[in-house]
Amino acid sequence: MQQDIVAGVAALWPIIVSVAYDTGAAWVTVDAVLRKRHVPAIIGWVGLAWLVPVVGALAYFLLGINRIRRSPTAMNRRLESAAQGDAAFPAMLASIDAARTSVTLATYIFDNDHAGRAFQDALVRARGRGVEVRVLIDDVGARYTRPTMIRVLRAAGVPVAAFLPTRIPRLFQYANLRNHRKILVVDGCVGFTGGINIRAGHWLARRPAHPVRCLHFRVDGPVVADMQRAFAIDWAFSTGERLGGERWFSPTAGCGPVAARGVPDGPDADLDNLLQIIVGALSVATRRARIVTPYFLPDSVLLRALQVAALRGVEVDIVLPGRSNVPLMDWAMTPQLPELIEKGCRIHLAPPPFDHTKLFVVDGTWSLIGSTNWDARSLRLNFEYNLECYDRDLAGRLDAIIDAKLANSRPLGLAELESRAFPARLRDGLARLLSPYL
Repeated sequence: MQQDIVAGVAALWPIIVSVAYDTGAAWVTVDAVLRKRHVPAIIGWVGLAWLVPVVGALAYFLLGINRIRRSPTAMNRRLESAAQGDAAFPAMLASIDAARTSVTLATYIFDNDHAGRAFQDALVRARGRGVEVRVLIDDVGARYTRPTMIRVLRAAGVPVAAFLPTRIPRLFQYANLRNHRKILVVDGCVGFTGGINIRAGHWLARRPAHPVRCLHFRVDGPVVADMQRAFAIDWAFSTGERLGGERWFSPTAGCGPVAARGVPDGPDADLDNLLQIIVGALSVATRRARIVTPYFLPDSVLLRALQVAALRGVEVDIVLPGRSNVPLMDWAMTPQLPELIEKGCRIHLAPPPFDHTKLFVVDGTWSLIGSTNWDARSLRLNFEYNLECYDRDLAGRLDAIIDAKLANSRPLGLAELESRAFPARLRDGLARLLSPYL
């Protein structure tokens, strides 16, 4: 009898797997067609679901569904100065120590190392002076070190929350819908934003084991209120607490020549804000467009915009790390570089240490600064924050930074790309198929 039951179950097993496969693939097809906006994403997920039985549908369930629905944020208009990592951390810590009413801090990575503990101490001191403190850390970014700073800050009495907690952290190490923003606002009137995470690698003067170059900005004026609104929306989404009033939003007046606009971007009501701004800037460029990014996997729209700009005679310079901290990204981005070079774009590879800088400057007048990388993860799958700035002096200072990077980089030519060995070209071509998910 027992053998008959086992035999019966064994006979049913192919049917169960087949039903699960058909049901899962059909569900992915319907959901993707109804909810996804971009055809390549629809094709990619539907193809994965039908070509990889069960696992494809499971991957879509875990990584492909946008479970967040939120309202858009507003914008404002001024900005002040810039700093590298060695200058940014001391300036940020000094601002926290000078806080009188409030400190809000949002970051993707907050490591439990000497840099993270310096911020912990400053936040605890502020809390001890009666300053209202709120800290928001992305749940995935918080787990690069243990114990996490979420746990450490909470134990120290600092109000802290995790953005979009994950149930299986290791599985979600490269998951979507992460909060990649870097925002610090003190007393509702002084702000810091850019690309720097809170981790020892950015503090180059202390000779970290894994050094990372990056750029961060101190911001004053009315646009700080927009930075605070972006934080407040994320905080309310994560905790339910709403921040309002002069403690968090201090009245500010114009204080400098830079006209700036906050640009929140994410897979919700702010979807494609950044992509539209970048494509628009490339379309009106007349002389030059200069890009510095650690990860470069533009979609077909952005790829064509770069090519068209170069064909119009615009000098398009793209500075990339000679080697990033994610080999898969290096492999995936390489196959698209020849078509850019053929159309006149110039690719430059920066030497170590790894350059995490994110800059986009057009015609020495307009610049885009913030947290966004030029890849699908930043432009479509994560929550980002950037500032669109209009000022010749600021753009000139950023151009000077890019000039120094160009002088220290080496050009990448077609001959070098075409001479790569077949196994490397095959590996890179296969990695490029994953670009919608990277």
